[in-house]
Amino acid sequence: MAERMGDSAAAAKVKSIFIYPIKSCAGISVSQAPITSTGFRWDRQWLVVNSKGRAYTQRVEPKLALVRVELPNEAFFDDWEPNNKSYLVIRAPAMDVLKVPLIKPPETANGVSVWEWTGSALDEGDDASKWFSNYIGKPSRLVRFNEASEIRAVDPNYAHGYKVMFSDQYPFLLLSQESLDALNARLEEPIPVNRFRPNIFVHGCKPFSEDLWTEIKINNLTFHGVLLCSRCKVPTINQETAVVGSEPTKTLMTFRSDEALRPNKKQQGRVYFGQNLVCTDSLTNGKMKNIKVGDPVFVFKVVSSPAEAPA
Repeated sequence: MAERMGDSAAAAKVKSIFIYPIKSCAGISVSQAPITSTGFRWDRQWLVVNSKGRAYTQRVEPKLALVRVELPNEAFFDDWEPNNKSYLVIRAPAMDVLKVPLIKPPETANGVSVWEWTGSALDEGDDASKWFSNYIGKPSRLVRFNEASEIRAVDPNYAHGYKVMFSDQYPFLLLSQESLDALNARLEEPIPVNRFRPNIFVHGCKPFSEDLWTEIKINNLTFHGVLLCSRCKVPTINQETAVVGSEPTKTLMTFRSDEALRPNKKQQGRVYFGQNLVCTDSLTNGKMKNIKVGDPVFVFKVVSSPAEAPA
């Protein structure tokens, strides 16, 4: 029997939740995740920067895909706080294990920049700097977003009053298994979901349903779809090998482009896959809330076609 909320039946269920502690490095799959004012807790809280403080991403340094991270299991429990034995554990091929204390470091790095934003961040110290410098082969530092002093707002034209840490644009990215299946049916070699780096991966709906969702609820938390996700180079990078190819962008251009989805709108040469979300309940103070794998997804507002969705 379908799960219900009032008169609504669940449109999908949460299949997986992914957190990406270090921007552009590998994600971790978790069974539940607390929601904060900037997205899931720990998501894109760290950033690797060059000698000028500019962000490294897989677009320029694909080998970041091979950097694997771990957090303590309890880091995803509600209201958990790190102690002096809590670490972010970082691994990469041919590298020693790096342990970064989760207690906030005392040093500050100024002039850190990611896309349009510049500010100060917490500096994780010389050991982390040497590790990433050796791995990338260029002077590098690992920094942490400093929520105490900095705010990085999302585009107010799409979602006024929301903020992120080092995410590209928005706090959450939603994608469905069925959309991935529909893409893979067109590819010679199917690709895994990690190419697209979603936060919330759902299943049980029709392919590309998420394009149309403008208001959903998961565990009584309200999310708004604010912008179709236009895809950059990263989905063309194999996350197990860091090798760059032409797919899936080449195939996506055939059926997920501006021209295909939004023929009467301004053409920008983009391809779309997934939906960017904000959580209205993240703006209210109080006890940390979470969502879990298996939670039903209830859809309350939709648009009629991708052409009607913001993009």
